[in-house]
Amino acid sequence: MRFTEKKSDVLQEKYYRGRHESGLLVTLIPKNHQKAFALFGTRYGSIDRTFKTEKDADFVTVPDGIAHFLEHKLFENADGTDTITRFAAQGANCNAFTSNEMTAYLFSATDRYYENLKVLLDFVTHPYFTKETVEKELGIIGQEIRMGQDEPFHQLYYGLLDCLFVNHNVKVDVAGTEETISHITSDLLYRCYETFYHLSNMELVLCGNWEKKKVARVLDEVLKPGERIVIDRSYPEEPKCLAAPKMVKSCPVAIPLFAVGMKEADLPKRISSFDILKKEAEHEILADMLFGKSSDFYNDLYEKGLINEKFSVEYNLSRSYGYLLLFGETKKPEKVYREIRNVVKNAAEKICESDLERSRKAVYARCVQDWNSTAEIAETFMEFSFAGTDMLDYPKAIAEVTLDDLYKRIEKSYSTRRMALSVVEPIKEEEHV
Repeated sequence: MRFTEKKSDVLQEKYYRGRHESGLLVTLIPKNHQKAFALFGTRYGSIDRTFKTEKDADFVTVPDGIAHFLEHKLFENADGTDTITRFAAQGANCNAFTSNEMTAYLFSATDRYYENLKVLLDFVTHPYFTKETVEKELGIIGQEIRMGQDEPFHQLYYGLLDCLFVNHNVKVDVAGTEETISHITSDLLYRCYETFYHLSNMELVLCGNWEKKKVARVLDEVLKPGERIVIDRSYPEEPKCLAAPKMVKSCPVAIPLFAVGMKEADLPKRISSFDILKKEAEHEILADMLFGKSSDFYNDLYEKGLINEKFSVEYNLSRSYGYLLLFGETKKPEKVYREIRNVVKNAAEKICESDLERSRKAVYARCVQDWNSTAEIAETFMEFSFAGTDMLDYPKAIAEVTLDDLYKRIEKSYSTRRMALSVVEPIKEEEHV
């Protein structure tokens, strides 16, 4: 197996990358840290409900929550052994997660890296589903779903997505609902596994003191040669308008929580890898200029007691959706919302060259911080990779953003017509009765 090297003179970081004969893309990121980290992920998340391969005659639509359900089930082995115990016996901690667009399995360890890597590759590539084990898991995940219904931030976030999106699957809870998961069968799990867990659709990211030859030896031992599979994914047509302007829910909180979202309208179907990074950099810089902790907006509302240090802003970008997200806690969510709308409405008047340089440095600093831990590096790297971009190229994208770019980004993406408010307010006394 051959690895090619890529360096960033700006970040003073590098990685080695190669494709194994099984079809698996492998990235080694050398870091002289005590703890090594491994992340084995697939380009398969909660939004991938309707799909087909070139071998299928028609599209299939599966129940919401099946990607997350599959993640849980892979930890069970046909011989009855427990995957978590297998890792623990070798001094490693393991976990997994499912997001909108990826599912990943991971471990961290201070020694016995290669033995643990064998376990990781082995259990993920050997699924075991039966009718009995699926029925058993329904109760476990059903309880997880019910717990989410009582979690304030969970309700706040999905309440906002329900407002922003009319049809897109991103608004659906990653875990699905108790009703949707009741339709999951072992046959459907195998159908999803065989489609999305094909090694040509996956990537292994290793961060730490890994040796290329030893990694290649483990891959040769565990993985079999494979062919590339092409997956056709279908998503519902999503209009630019909102589903609703506002949603209010009640949860056990002391102070109301709020989330403000602005739906992205600029989603061209064809865009280069670097243009994706440039667009993300523009949004991140704009968000810092307009709403960051050095902005007039933040300091004014903080001094008035309308927001506190929990206020945060981020931008989420995908090829099929995007949104600006601002959230925090306040006793006057409607007033804070009006202030945010006012900033968005007059965004072009509120930016200048000096603020651009300040925010560029802030965004770049966060970019550098992403390289502080092996776990953060691996997870961020895979997110970039699955989006078709490269983490090492992001500083260049940040550096190339101009004030004119920001004016154009405001014109394309900023609009109060595509803004919504989600609020989680304290439960009223009569609701306790």
